[in-house]
Amino acid sequence: MGGAIGKSDLQRRGSTSDSKLEGKMVEAMQKRAKEGSSLKSFDSIILKFPKIDESLRKCKSIFEQFDEDKNGEIDQGELNRCFQRLEISIAEEDIKDLFEACDLHEQMGMKFNEFIVLLCLVYLLNEPAAKEAKARMGLGNLEATFETLVNAFVFLDKNKDGYVSKDEMVHAINETTSGERSSGRIAMKRFEEMDWDKNGMVSFKEFLFAFTQWVGIDEGDDDEE
Repeated sequence: MGGAIGKSDLQRRGSTSDSKLEGKMVEAMQKRAKEGSSLKSFDSIILKFPKIDESLRKCKSIFEQFDEDKNGEIDQGELNRCFQRLEISIAEEDIKDLFEACDLHEQMGMKFNEFIVLLCLVYLLNEPAAKEAKARMGLGNLEATFETLVNAFVFLDKNKDGYVSKDEMVHAINETTSGERSSGRIAMKRFEEMDWDKNGMVSFKEFLFAFTQWVGIDEGDDDEE
């Protein structure tokens, strides 16, 4: 698993816009949690890693298409034009908030893994438009992949408050590895990988960044698919 993203990077993302976006994420995730999760164990999430990895890597061609100056990053202007071409109906202010939230290093440019996280957040927050965009991009199974990621978070969020706590992570791991001494250590390791700002609660965005590392996609991923 990659370790390219430093926790201090997400700690810096404490802006008002990021807080506003997080509020929207929490509200959307609480709504989705009422529907429940089709996943029954943490192992069932792990077993999906290869398929998720394959699906997410298909976004590479889309990333390269919108990286107009071919510098390996998508800046805010390129992102605005991307959404316009895909006819995704998101307010410019919301696009700016999404961009700032996913541009971890504040370099005014999103790497490939940051772009994946942004697409998943768009799916969560603006599902109808995201479905249309998915069809236009020709990524038939991307919707199912994002739905799996939402389901995984809902499975971990036992009390349905829109965050995953340390106790909830332990609970989820124990459901899979009942009776194993190592289960507590596994849960703590996974939780620390997700809890970037060390506040004891994991948001959906934090979960997504950890997930891109778990499946082997990080900011330095330049594989051509």
